[in-house]
Amino acid sequence: MSAWVVAMMLGVSTLLGAIGLGFLLWGLKTGQFEDEDKFLNGARYDGVEELRDAVMMEEKKKKAINKKTSSYRPPD
Repeated sequence: MSAWVVAMMLGVSTLLGAIGLGFLLWGLKTGQFEDEDKFLNGARYDGVEELRDAVMMEEKKKKAINKKTSSYRPPD
């Protein structure tokens, strides 16, 4: 490769990195990554029925996993 191609690739990659860093700093400054209330609002506005369904689904998953692991036998 010639020197100007390497220089062009370095210049473009540096420019793209600077643009990405600029957007990251902008996101941090404007609070784009602050999502502290998401989990609390999700739990706060769930109804009792949805929570019961979620618990039942978790129990079914655990039973299925236990069933798979307990019924395994190595070949003779």
